[in-house]
Amino acid sequence: MSNERLRVAVIVGSTRATRFADTIVRWFNSQVEQRDDLTLDVIDLRDTPLPTVQQSESMAGSNYVSPDVQRFAARLGIADAFLVVTPEYNHGYPASLKLAIDSVHQEWKAKPVGFISYGGSSGGLRAVEQLRTVFSEMHTVTVRDAVSFHFARTQFDDNGEPRDPNRANSAAKRLLDELVWWARILHEARTRAPYIW
Repeated sequence: MSNERLRVAVIVGSTRATRFADTIVRWFNSQVEQRDDLTLDVIDLRDTPLPTVQQSESMAGSNYVSPDVQRFAARLGIADAFLVVTPEYNHGYPASLKLAIDSVHQEWKAKPVGFISYGGSSGGLRAVEQLRTVFSEMHTVTVRDAVSFHFARTQFDDNGEPRDPNRANSAAKRLLDELVWWARILHEARTRAPYIW
């Protein structure tokens, strides 16, 4: 696995029509394109219909009743790692993101999760701290470093580029390097001994 590209699912958590996530995801994708160790699958929850009434089978493993959940689970299942792009709404993360997390179960296990957050004065970090607790319950490993944008709309110019590219690009590289390390270690561990909990 050491020379293979890792599959990273980027989950865009906001479904608001006026969201700022699109600018951040475009910039972040440009950072990943400079690397030769990652392949991205951007999962935009705005375009991913998930039922709000869930079947009990979803908590038992991978036998999902809804075809929409089956498709979502398949994309997560082949991922080696996850990156969650989340805003902070009212000191928390979006309901659409909680629905996505709770819709599947087995596909999250023993994989790393990184965060890119944005918001007002906190830069979305309050949402990230809540998500760390949730993802711990899903048996993931959340990486320490995150990328956050305080007062995000002021941090990018009219072309969607960071006003402080050195800081933003350095933070992205640190996050991705850490995510890759964990993804490779956990992939090898799952290969040697399936995670059964």
